[in-house]
Amino acid sequence: MSSTEPWLRGTETDVPAVARAVLHALQLAAEDLHKWCATLSDAQLNARPAGAASVAFHVRHIARSLDRLLTYAEGKNLNEGQLTQLKSEMHAGATRKELFEELNAALANASNRVRALANVNLEESRAVGMKQLPTTLAGLLVHTAEHTQRHVGQAITTARLAGAKAS
Repeated sequence: MSSTEPWLRGTETDVPAVARAVLHALQLAAEDLHKWCATLSDAQLNARPAGAASVAFHVRHIARSLDRLLTYAEGKNLNEGQLTQLKSEMHAGATRKELFEELNAALANASNRVRALANVNLEESRAVGMKQLPTTLAGLLVHTAEHTQRHVGQAITTARLAGAKAS
């Protein structure tokens, strides 16, 4: 892992700037989560210091929200499986192996989907949720990046409270 953040590495130059920024945010998320959370024990991953959501929740939520947000970005509605997964994100008992397998697969899948959307008109209308709230493709892509980073920060803070050391 480089000490230079992904957005400063000169990578992903084959995609336009907005999609490139999202890809870089996803890469940074992967690096930070692996650095701060991948060495936690299963108990630490599931701990809820001071009642905070667990690291396991944040890792699961990142993986699953990427799928949901990109489904909306693709102009689709969520399916029953996605809605069922949403309801299980807070469940305790996750293992490090299953969490990071799910995360790694979700990040790889998200990167492919962002690349597929990279040359679509960013001003195209999109709708989110049961209420079909209005946004654009650009709005969803930018939110995908910032939402992921928000939960990475929360996971790192919780990991540190649960006793993590940077690897």
